[in-house]
Amino acid sequence: MNFIKSKSGIVFFHVMVWLVLFSLPYLLSYGQNQEITKVVVHSWIPLFFYATLFYLNFFIVIDRFFFTKKQWVYILINVALVSFFVGVNTTIRQYFLDNYFSENKVALKRPPRNFFIYVDFISFAVPVIFSLALKVIEKWMKTEAERAEASNIRLESELQHLKYQLQPHFFFNSLNNIYSLVDISPEMAKQTIHSLGKLMRYLLYETNNEKVSLIKEINFMTNYIELMKLRLHDATKVKYEFPDLKQDLQISPLLFISLIENAFKHGVSADKTSDIIFKLKIEGKQLYFYSENHNFPKTETDKSGSGIGLDNLEKRLSLLYPEKHSFTEKVENDTFSVNLQIEI
Repeated sequence: MNFIKSKSGIVFFHVMVWLVLFSLPYLLSYGQNQEITKVVVHSWIPLFFYATLFYLNFFIVIDRFFFTKKQWVYILINVALVSFFVGVNTTIRQYFLDNYFSENKVALKRPPRNFFIYVDFISFAVPVIFSLALKVIEKWMKTEAERAEASNIRLESELQHLKYQLQPHFFFNSLNNIYSLVDISPEMAKQTIHSLGKLMRYLLYETNNEKVSLIKEINFMTNYIELMKLRLHDATKVKYEFPDLKQDLQISPLLFISLIENAFKHGVSADKTSDIIFKLKIEGKQLYFYSENHNFPKTETDKSGSGIGLDNLEKRLSLLYPEKHSFTEKVENDTFSVNLQIEI
């Protein structure tokens, strides 16, 4: 496949095509006692002119005039070229007819000369049209390849930007939690900093690849949830159900952390009881993640987080799993819930 797309492969393909075209008239006339002169005059000379017309258009005329919005100049040049080659071909054929094939002139009732000129104009227009068709297809394929490459670069850049957004956002929320523990329980704050170091190590060194281990992602979520639970009072109950995978799967990194952060941000109250629930399960090729928490909307003065988490997640899902995910969220009876389904 690489050879076919390479320059040497393309040259080889062109040479083979013309060799076949030049060989066919001779091979098809085998056994008919046809003189080689007739093959040259009626087949090889026109084929040489066809090739000349084809490559003049393919390498020069089309690029300089057709693709530069000078289509009328392109048409006039090709009319002139076709007329020139038809005239030369007619002159050569007539010369050989008068001097070498004259013995058949009486026996054969030939069509009028104008008929041959008309047929020549049609046949000489074919390589012009064919070269234009090939050039347009080639340019279209090149444009599509460049567009796809540009789209991939844009996609990678946008995903990288979203990922860089996520890590400071996560770190910012974690620091807020540690800050709230410093005065209440210095020892717990130290333990939290140690746990945060492990989580940040995963963020920095394990999530650089396009896909990560789902087992490691589940461990990351478990550790983060346990870290968040350290600062909660008894009125808030946190439950989570994650599968104990026997066979590892690959998934895009950090897809669920925004949902977990969001639940802790909006599902905890200083004076009310609340429940926070996380569930993850695998069924065939489908992954399901469910999050539920009491809804305690934050006030404008609450700065615990920048509020980019869910928007970030939806953008990443649309880029990473187009047509392969479902994301719904709702608030009902003061409970906020999220359902995320991904085909993996």
